[in-house]
Order: sequence, then structure tokens, then C-alpha cells
Amino acid sequence: MNNKVELRTEFMTSAFESRRVFLSQASFAGASMTLAPWLAGSRAATAAEHAESGLIVHTQSPLNAEPKLDALVQSWITPVESFYVRSHAPNPMIDPASFRLTVEGLVDRPLSISLAELESSFESSSVVATMTCAGNRRNEHSLIKPVKGVPWQAGAIGTAKWTGARLSDVLKKAGLKDSAKHVWFEGLDEIPKGDGIIPFGASIPVSKALGDSDAVPGALLTTKMNDQPLTPDHGAPLRGVVPGYVGARSVKWLGKIVVSDRPSPNHYLATAYKLVTEDTAAEWDEAGPIYRFPLNSVICTPAPGAKVAAKKVSVAGYALPSGQPGTSIAKIEVSTDEGRSWTLAKVTSPVREYCWVLWKADVKLSSAASELIVRATDSRGDIQPKDPAWNLKGYMFNGWYHVPVTAD
Repeated sequence: MNNKVELRTEFMTSAFESRRVFLSQASFAGASMTLAPWLAGSRAATAAEHAESGLIVHTQSPLNAEPKLDALVQSWITPVESFYVRSHAPNPMIDPASFRLTVEGLVDRPLSISLAELESSFESSSVVATMTCAGNRRNEHSLIKPVKGVPWQAGAIGTAKWTGARLSDVLKKAGLKDSAKHVWFEGLDEIPKGDGIIPFGASIPVSKALGDSDAVPGALLTTKMNDQPLTPDHGAPLRGVVPGYVGARSVKWLGKIVVSDRPSPNHYLATAYKLVTEDTAAEWDEAGPIYRFPLNSVICTPAPGAKVAAKKVSVAGYALPSGQPGTSIAKIEVSTDEGRSWTLAKVTSPVREYCWVLWKADVKLSSAASELIVRATDSRGDIQPKDPAWNLKGYMFNGWYHVPVTAD
């Protein structure tokens, strides 16, 4: 095994695995019966339940965790307990009975909406969409040169059914002024920053917020995940979901929407989540925010370093089209000879825009083979790059995915 493969094996199998003890959730008296399901969903997970979930925990407070890859591809819809968690601060304590979502800024009628009003006054809409962290596969950027951030492997991704009110309907009720160009989202979490505290925030263009199609809303104000009330780790009682955009734009614990003529000044849009190669003020200022996620594919089984039978090996994983509208996965290919030849994989799940597909392939493996490689092509004709450009924060890694193996 060459040095590159040895380094990849060591890096991809050395993740710290532990179990997070969930923050206790206060019980809120006086909540209405319509809010009771959310209260049930807010119960803290027990140690046994967490052990069963098998998450790889990178940080415990705030919680940043991802599932093991073999568990991740057991189903096209990711169970909530197997869905990655990305947080920048501990879960906030929110009383659903007194919670209000405010809508302000460049609108004709500022709004203050309770959860009950959000559910009763706006039509419910659902979409199956993949969410992925911009830092998914960050550990592979570190093989090129060190990067900063949570050392995500390839499990900071998942697909769920999201249900809630369409953002466009709420904005139409508020009435957008002609100068409205961007929609800001502000969470109720509290993140230490410098000498103060800030919320996690983001924004999307108004064109995306209003860009509903027959099948997919431009964005949702989500109260349910896989037909169940959101859990605290996933943003209960309310989070934004923006199909096709990186997870950082789907703000959890959403408390405020501001309509503006410019992008949000929040640190996590204005400064962080950008592709830069040098830590200079000029480069940070000139780089635009990350919005849509990239074309990607990953091998989830066999695991890195596995001993596999020579001649024939079963390989499985996921592939994600880019977040461009109307784009889907066209083909997935697996190589056992460093990319000189490729075997076409079989898609085993539905194929939709803004959604991953699951796939399988049976490939021939010589006794001299040392790794498996996967790449994907989307319906636009774009091919997953062999070696993506490095960036300082390790975002958007989508190079060919390599799994070192030993032929037995």
C-alpha cells in the first residue's frame, strides 16, 4: 500500500466516537393541545438511545455529529436519529406556547406569528430534500493542507421529508416592497463571538424564496421532519429549509425573518462560509457566500481499510446532484484501477432534483488493487472532479471518493 493510501486509511478510520448526553429540555406548562406533539418530541434522549444511534460525535457542546456511513445508506429517507447534527451553540430553550416568528424589514405589513397561527393560517407543504453541511468531507481537504473547522467525514448529509409553510406564502402575506432583494433568517441560539453574543444567521435571494415549482418550494418554514415534530437538535420548534442550498442556509430555531435590499450582515453569511485560499481581509471581503451544494458521490461500504474478497466486491454509497434547479444524477461509476476503467453502478432509490440517490455496484477486484474510487455525472453533463481546489475552511469537497481496501 502506497503512502497516500496509508495516510487516507489512517485519517478516515481515526474519528473520535463518543455519545452525547442530550441537554435536558424544560417542560413548558400551559401549551395548547396542538403543540403537545412538539413537547413530546423535545424529551431528552437517554444514554441508551444515543448509543443505539451510533453517531460519531466530533463536539458535544455544541453538538456536532454524523452517522457512520454504512448506517447512512440503509434507507433513502434518513431516520432522524441517523441524521447529522450541526450546531454552533447549545440548543436554546424555547417555550412553544409563547414563541412568535417575526417578519419585518421591507414589507408592507410586519408580522408576528405563533406556531398555531403558522399551522392554521398557511397551507402545509412537504418536500423530500437532501441537506448537507458545506464542510462535508472536510477531512479530505486536510489531506492536501490543514484546514479549520469540525473534522467532518462524509456523513454530514442526509435526506428527509420536510413539512411546513412555504416561505413565499408568508412573504406574500407580509407584502414585499419593490426594493426587497434578500430574505434574512435569524436563529434563537446564542453564539459567543468576540466580546458579545450573536445568533446564527443566513439569507437567501428573494428570487429563491419565491421560486416555488409544482414539486419543490423555494424554501419552507419547517415544523416537521419525517412526519414528526422537529427535535431540539434539528431546530425545534421551527427551522428554515432551503432545497438545493448548503445546510448553513437552513437556519435552526428560526425566530426572525428580515426582508432587505442586501444580503444579511450576520457573520455566518457575510464572513464565514466562503471559499478563500488566503486569510486576508481583501479575500474574505471579495468572496461571495456559498449557496448551492456541489455534485458529489461517496462509497459507504466497504469501509476504509476493509479486507475484501478478490475477484468480486459489492460496493454501495450515495451520490448527490448539484443544487442547480432541475438537476439530477445521471450516472455513477466505480473504478478499481485508479480511474483507468469504470464500472457503471445501479441506482437503487428515486431520482429527483435536490436529492441524493443511493447506488450499488458489483466490481471485479484484482489481488493488486489497493482502493475503490467513485465518481458521478449529473443531468447537466457535469462530472465530479478528480481533485477539487483546496480552500482555507475546507468547504465543498467533492473530489473522487477513495476507499483503501486489501484484496484477500
